[in-house]
Amino acid sequence: MYYVYIIESQIDKSWYYGYSQNVEKRLGYHNNGESRYTKRKTPWQLIFCRSFESKTEALKFEKYLKDSRNKEYIKRAFSEYFINRDVAQSG
Repeated sequence: MYYVYIIESQIDKSWYYGYSQNVEKRLGYHNNGESRYTKRKTPWQLIFCRSFESKTEALKFEKYLKDSRNKEYIKRAFSEYFINRDVAQSG
């Protein structure tokens, strides 16, 4: 199983999109400063997670999210995958 996730910086509320087979382990990777893309904005909180049967499907969806980069659209279109419904409903 593969997962597409969104984490949110608790510093500036920016989002990072990624995929993994182990989301909790990957979140630890981001929060431990092991990613050059996320280390300056720790701590991160998992706000979105969607599962896929194949890596190909997960990568395709991750690219779709990254290309859209529209938080409001993502919140509306995929609200059921947000961990905290308040995030999906907030503006």
